[in-house]
Amino acid sequence: QVQLVESGGGLVQAGGSLRLSCAASGRMFRLYGMGWFRQAPGNERKFVGAISASGVSTHYVDSVKGRVTISRDNAKNTVYLQMNSLNPEDTAVYYCAAALESSSFYLSSNAYEYDYWGQGTQVTVSS
Repeated sequence: QVQLVESGGGLVQAGGSLRLSCAASGRMFRLYGMGWFRQAPGNERKFVGAISASGVSTHYVDSVKGRVTISRDNAKNTVYLQMNSLNPEDTAVYYCAAALESSSFYLSSNAYEYDYWGQGTQVTVSS
């Protein structure tokens, strides 16, 4: 069982930056692939990016490439989402998610493939 807790959300002006954190419980964090998703009001939850268990590989949705970086510190059981050049369209609740990495799960962009989810953290970007 993995418990995830996001933090770092808040209100930021357009053009600003935020770094979200996702702290995970459990000693096997290093075996989990991690993803970040976001959900704006009235919309479905959408993929932002993912990072492999080792942290070597990442995958991002095209709309955030160049503005977003996902990293992780397995010694601290934490994954990060650094977001730059924020715009109002980035306003959403941001969720981190985890699943054991395997031959059938790697850098997935599909929410249904993740087994564990955090409660989310609100990011609001003002124009």
